[in-house]
Amino acid sequence: MRIEIEVNGHRHALDVDPAQSLLSVLRDDLGLTGTKYGCGEGQCGACTVLLGQTAVHACMTPVSAGVGSAVTTIEGLERNGRLHPLQQAFIDEGALQCGYCTPGMIMAGVALLRTSPSPSPNEIARALQGNICRCGTHSRIVSAVQRAAAAAPGGAQVDTGREEGRT
Repeated sequence: MRIEIEVNGHRHALDVDPAQSLLSVLRDDLGLTGTKYGCGEGQCGACTVLLGQTAVHACMTPVSAGVGSAVTTIEGLERNGRLHPLQQAFIDEGALQCGYCTPGMIMAGVALLRTSPSPSPNEIARALQGNICRCGTHSRIVSAVQRAAAAAPGGAQVDTGREEGRT
């Protein structure tokens, strides 16, 4: 079946099964491998992306859910060679080790910052509880979210690529 979805500000028309996971379409059909396959059961958060402004586990989300909503992956955060404030904060705080959970953690953090521009450490921990870091960098991840919130007036916002001149 033909599905049209917007990913990182670009429209894609794909011949895929509407029940296929958003994760498999992102990785296999669109070549966006920043979103990771972890558990395949929505328990680890490695596959977290934004569907509209909401963080979702792409392994459990059918691609059909993306119809009519903008999908943003870790690749869609960078703008004009500049990292998103939360990506930069992860680097600055040393909040990544193996890096496998990092894209999902960042996407969940971005979703939090969209709704709560100045979250407390407890709010951050609650928002990220669906994302597992096996390397144990949780305290640095919380610090990175706090750093990004402090760096961006009104919170670290996601640009979904809908400004003029982009399709």
